[in-house]
Amino acid sequence: MSTLLDSGQKPYNFYGAYLRDKYEGKRVFKIIVDGHFTCPNRDGSKGYGGCTYCNVDSFTPDSARKLPSIREQVEEGIERAVKGYRAEKFIIYFQPNTNTYAPAHYLKSLYDEALSIAPEHVVGLSVGTRPDCIDFEKIALLESYTDRYDVDLEMGMESIYNDTLNRINRGCSHEELESALNLVQNSKLDICVHTIFGFPWESKEMMLRYADEINRFPQIKFVKLHHLHIVEGSIMGVHYKREPFKVFSLEEYTDFLCDFIPLLRPDIVIQRLFGLADQELLIAPNWGKGKSAIQTYIDKELERRGAIQGSKYQYMAV
Repeated sequence: MSTLLDSGQKPYNFYGAYLRDKYEGKRVFKIIVDGHFTCPNRDGSKGYGGCTYCNVDSFTPDSARKLPSIREQVEEGIERAVKGYRAEKFIIYFQPNTNTYAPAHYLKSLYDEALSIAPEHVVGLSVGTRPDCIDFEKIALLESYTDRYDVDLEMGMESIYNDTLNRINRGCSHEELESALNLVQNSKLDICVHTIFGFPWESKEMMLRYADEINRFPQIKFVKLHHLHIVEGSIMGVHYKREPFKVFSLEEYTDFLCDFIPLLRPDIVIQRLFGLADQELLIAPNWGKGKSAIQTYIDKELERRGAIQGSKYQYMAV
């Protein structure tokens, strides 16, 4: 008996299908660019040391770390995507650190340079940032590109609990995320929020409440769901080595997703279900599988258990 997965469908609204539909079947690939930004909780304006879970190298490709110029990063990234993935269209993705943490005129120079490399093949701009580094001027700058590109603004929610945000040295409150989301309430930008599940002091019930918080903001179009992973070079990594604490196994995280995804508003597009650090940097959890195998395992379990996105969603007027 054939399944949804056999026919190329999934029990959730996934990013790959969204891109295929939007770009008429073209292979679309994100090109990660390091603009050499910092963060306000690294440079002292809000704190030092950064978020306790963070080592920027753990989510930055070698190509971006080694190539200093924007042009080199984009050209190498496109070449690699074409050769390795037969990519046809590209989204320029400013990912590492806080990519709106500079004056608007400087941001424009970087965005313009990156978008100028292969204009006939670039379809989008994606900018990752913190909610406390968003204002009307930067929103207006990003919106100025929407007549030529699809532009998504990705903000780190991480947790909905201020106690957690304080404990991980986030330097940013949940109220600041709410304020940023209110600023883009009627924006042309596509809004993405990023979450981390598995902080050891948060219960499963606490984490499931993230869905209600995401659902109440209609301007949220995309989500990235990550499990907490402990990496070398992070403050949390040092603490974990001294005194290990509970982290998700693959089975436990999949079980959580089977409960979480049905609660999530059905129109939201899930860009990612998990994160995966470079093996040489990863301390825990080591699931012993590659990205494709993890994705397949989660997808099969979601389908087997009938965990359909939005099946338990309850609309709440706000």
